[in-house]
Amino acid sequence: MTKQDTNSKIRLAITHGDINGIGYEVILKTFSDARMFEHCTPILYGSTKVASYHKKLLSQHHQELNFTAIHDARQAQDKKFNVINLVPDEVKIDIGKSTEMAGTLSRMALESACNDLKNGNVDVLVTAPINKKNIQSPDFDFPGHTEYLSSKFQGKSLMMMVCDRIRIGIMTNHLALEEVPNAITHDLLIEKISLMHESLKRDFGVPMPKIAVLALDPHAGDNGVIGNKDITVVKPAIDEAYNNGILVYGPYPSDGFFGSSEFNKFDGVLALYHDQGLIPFKLMSFTEGVNYTAGLPIIRTSPAHGTAYDIAGKNVASEQSFRAAVRLACDILRHRREYDELTANQLK
Repeated sequence: MTKQDTNSKIRLAITHGDINGIGYEVILKTFSDARMFEHCTPILYGSTKVASYHKKLLSQHHQELNFTAIHDARQAQDKKFNVINLVPDEVKIDIGKSTEMAGTLSRMALESACNDLKNGNVDVLVTAPINKKNIQSPDFDFPGHTEYLSSKFQGKSLMMMVCDRIRIGIMTNHLALEEVPNAITHDLLIEKISLMHESLKRDFGVPMPKIAVLALDPHAGDNGVIGNKDITVVKPAIDEAYNNGILVYGPYPSDGFFGSSEFNKFDGVLALYHDQGLIPFKLMSFTEGVNYTAGLPIIRTSPAHGTAYDIAGKNVASEQSFRAAVRLACDILRHRREYDELTANQLK
């Protein structure tokens, strides 16, 4: 990798998500700021007609953004907001409602962008929010982007929530709470700890990352009084990973861990289930947090919010999280290029 390659303009694929939510609003607001074109070339997988519809709903401040229709990602022009039209016909938009058409278009955008990502036509992917119900089909039987991308790119992944204050990995992704205890195994803990360790080094530029693992039961089981999972499964896995050279500690009861700001001492935190990690994360960074799919050969980020049907079309949605997702995707690609260049010819 040459220095020129490391600093080259990044081809950034954007999937439009649910057309009836706030996806288009936050996308258009983000790229109404001309500074966003300095380090990336955006390519929206969606529709110029849908984009124009949402543009009319925004204030005059955002009317300056123009769309450049292209047929192929390789035709993307620098300093232009490029749009690949997935549907040439008129599309019915029902702002604030979940529709079958919205789910179909969400799926089409994701599949098309991922194919270009796999073929090297784009460098990174940022996904606007989808509705996890209406996107379901015989070809999409996944609880979310993370699981779909893991299948599409045939890799082990870790859902990570990232902001300036903390990076939290979610070990069991979008799993029903009643299924969590049985899903927590020694092998899965080792896998997720290792994924976080490698991601912190390669994607975030942390040379010797320090990781905390949260406990499953209150008070980490209180020496078996409340539960044994932390003693019999979680702690042995942490010890094994530590003995293999990873600076990982725990398990920490999550209430005291976050309440005392203990998280500030770590480069990454591994939560065992969804809400254990997402509740403190969103309390810290509801408007600027980013969802990152670590561990895969590709780079994908997204804003840490959903479709927000209740405020769709009202020009009140904040673009901060989406803008942060764009910047993080670009930063991670640069970190990866630099890391891979530095480690390519290491002595055995």
